[in-house]
Amino acid sequence: MGAQIHIDGRSAVVDGPTALTGARVIASDLRASASLVLAGLIAQSETVIDRVYHIDRGYEKIEAKLRAVGADIERIISPVVTAPILEPV
Repeated sequence: MGAQIHIDGRSAVVDGPTALTGARVIASDLRASASLVLAGLIAQSETVIDRVYHIDRGYEKIEAKLRAVGADIERIISPVVTAPILEPV
């Protein structure tokens, strides 16, 4: 997404004002997932967050609540795709 972040002890320091660029990202836990949502909202292009079940654990209907205050956000439900079975040659 383009952020300039460095670790200082137990803190992460974000240097700005670097504009964020939308990206496909993976939610890894509850707090990180919420941060990805916020970063995606201010990014200059579309952000897609995979594995949103982490967000759902702590933020019920987060997309509806954010949409109610003007956010351009939607939940996309996509079918689970499995890898094709390869035939032996």
